[in-house]
Amino acid sequence: MSETTKNTLLFAMVALLILGTGFVQSWNSALFILNMGLISAIMALGVNLQWGFAGLFNVGVMGFVALGGLATVLISMPPVPEAWAAGGGRVLAGLALGAATIISTILVYMKMPKGRSRSVIMIAILVVGFFVFRSVFDSGVEAVEAVNPAREGYLGGMGLPVLIAWPVGGLLAAGAAWMIGKTALGLRSDYLAIATLGIAEIIIAVLKNEDWLARGVKNVSGLPRPVPYEIDLQNDPGFVERAASMGLDPVISSTLYVKLLYAILFAVVLAIIFWMAQRALNSPWGRMMRAIRDNEIASEAMGKDVTARHLQIFILGSAVCGIAGAMITTLDGQLTPASYQPLRFTFLIWVMVIVGGSGNNLGAVLGGFLIWFLWVQVEPMGLGLMQLITSGMSDGYWLKDHLLESAAHMRLLTMGVILLLVLRFSPRGLIPEK
Repeated sequence: MSETTKNTLLFAMVALLILGTGFVQSWNSALFILNMGLISAIMALGVNLQWGFAGLFNVGVMGFVALGGLATVLISMPPVPEAWAAGGGRVLAGLALGAATIISTILVYMKMPKGRSRSVIMIAILVVGFFVFRSVFDSGVEAVEAVNPAREGYLGGMGLPVLIAWPVGGLLAAGAAWMIGKTALGLRSDYLAIATLGIAEIIIAVLKNEDWLARGVKNVSGLPRPVPYEIDLQNDPGFVERAASMGLDPVISSTLYVKLLYAILFAVVLAIIFWMAQRALNSPWGRMMRAIRDNEIASEAMGKDVTARHLQIFILGSAVCGIAGAMITTLDGQLTPASYQPLRFTFLIWVMVIVGGSGNNLGAVLGGFLIWFLWVQVEPMGLGLMQLITSGMSDGYWLKDHLLESAAHMRLLTMGVILLLVLRFSPRGLIPEK
């Protein structure tokens, strides 16, 4: 069987699974799986850039995804004038003072000769700058968070179209990746994994606790959408008439229409990122990155700046994850910091990359669709299987109760089994790197 035929059959199988969901369950469920599969494929492409191209073990994916979600709030939500009047200026001034303190310390470290004087001056700048920063910043935060805390209590955003937030989410994640990469990319792969996981936890902790930024765990709901609202479609006589002419209920058809529009938007973004990733993979730059991945010492001997190239690919992969994070928040219509669970969902994205085929962009896309489908469907399928197995047992029997309760754990069990099977029988993934 040729490679093209095999790849076509694999994607056709995933398409049949999604279509089967529409026929057996509902088209709402099928479109939900399709939309999240498209976003998952984008995240898998971002991780594949870092791991498949350069061998960088980044387990802080959720931190960059969360920054993409934050960009959606900062860009699309309207500003809160009362909060800005109460303490917005002091918050910005405090952040500026904090940044000035850090920059001043770095300049002293770079410009002054090494010695006791430099250390004393650096410590003095940090101590004084910290207390000045806290005095200005804290008072501003308290004033902002006191403004209608039940519904607002934060500064709001810029009130721009939500689609602008998607590339901005990538820029935010890229900026964070640059700061992380400048300090952590010199570490060995296992230490880099620990560092990125810790930094992701810090980012999520900031989102949860800084209410002035995005309401913390109180969440920001009612985010603007790039597609119509279902209720507006249901009140549109033209849409209702078209739905009736096709024998569809206006409520159901409006939901399907909105999800289909999201699917088109997400598919366009995926196609653009996939095309760019393929161009990068097949370019001299891509060949250089794979050479560095396979043998850093030989690449350095050929005059390649390994750390700089690692920083490039780390920033690019993180930016792609940031775009995906903005898309997820847009689809959900709300920012929920508590939903970003680094160990759980980072593991899922890594399974997508490994199962699909590390180093192959097409494999990453396939893994994104396949693993997300299984993640959604395995639990109800497992429950049905357990009900079938225990159908002959009497109600209240301990083994029946135990098996039915165990169905809730079928997701993680199935992901582990699939990963083991793929690593055993196809260790390079379903669509291996050429």
